Amino acid sequence: MILAMVWITDAFGQNEISRIKDYNVKDGIALQGYDPTSYFAGKPIPGNDKIKFVYTGLTYFFSSHENLSVFKSNPGKYEPAYGGWCAYAMGATGEKVKVDPETYQIKEGRLYLFYNFWGNNTLEDWNKNLDELKRRADRNWSKFIQ
Repeated sequence: MILAMVWITDAFGQNEISRIKDYNVKDGIALQGYDPTSYFAGKPIPGNDKIKFVYTGLTYFFSSHENLSVFKSNPGKYEPAYGGWCAYAMGATGEKVKVDPETYQIKEGRLYLFYNFWGNNTLEDWNKNLDELKRRADRNWSKFIQ
């Protein structure tokens, strides 16, 4: 058990308390209640609060027991990049900015989320300079998860 906790802390660079503080969650719920596996199936679907799983301090909802099983088989694959904050903002300014959970991109097996409100869809800006913004976002996010 202790070895597993050390591995989780090392793998993510944070403990559960830090994850809850640094990740985009409300009342401990990640992805605003959306099913994390649904993004990889091509369409984000709100999860069911009766089908949930707590993974290193964050609660995820799922639309089916099958999706929950898929998540449990490889949770790190389905967690959003940058703690679920806007990928563009993390790259452009290093800030934690809220997202529209239905504005996303799957790139190289990672889920990226974006701000999309009031006519400002940051996914469009992200795509204009994806490589540089991703490099900067990775560097900026590492400051939060030390």
